[in-house]
Amino acid sequence: MTNPLGSVDKALLALEVLAPLGPDGLSLGEIARRLDVAKPTVHRTLASLAHRGYVQNDEGRYRLGPAAIALSTAYYAEENLPTLMRPALEAARDELHELVHLGAPAGADEVIYLDKVEPSRPLRVWSAVGRRIPAQTSALGRALRTGRSAEEVEENEPGIACVALPLLRNGNAFAAVSVTAPSERLDVDDRPRVLNVLATTLRAHLPPTITVPDPRADAPHHDRL
Repeated sequence: MTNPLGSVDKALLALEVLAPLGPDGLSLGEIARRLDVAKPTVHRTLASLAHRGYVQNDEGRYRLGPAAIALSTAYYAEENLPTLMRPALEAARDELHELVHLGAPAGADEVIYLDKVEPSRPLRVWSAVGRRIPAQTSALGRALRTGRSAEEVEENEPGIACVALPLLRNGNAFAAVSVTAPSERLDVDDRPRVLNVLATTLRAHLPPTITVPDPRADAPHHDRL
């Protein structure tokens, strides 16, 4: 009798083999060799995956199907993003000792706070998870619109400045992380350092498939909005 857990394991291993290959995929024989499993067994496994849309067979080449891609999209959806990003946000807070926000688009003209982590030192700024802010005048919104590093200085609250980096998936900005501090601590000379520390820290803790741009490659672009 076939072990059902063994069948599931083979299916998962096949998906792991195909995941990094892109549209070119692999032939049945190549997958069997990589898994060190007989071709008839791999064929049955791939047929089951193809039936559910997790694998596609194009002229003898197997690649990930739309169902597998949909799973990834759902996993990184807005509802899951705060949990996935919490280690990165906390690491950024610990490195910079400042308030860190996670935001995402909310309609055409606003950004919604998905999460925040507070520093140990007090900071007078009004923010709350679920609060919406204008995209046009916020560092988070500017980062989302430009796909690059962004800043905002005392445009929303006196004495408060922010810098932000977009979170990119497949090169597109879908969320952003900001650092908020008193403007005297986050002055024009210190903002590049904060952005570089933020980028380095985020990269060390980001989930797979999410990246951030190099803030050294561009200057803030809020004057273009």
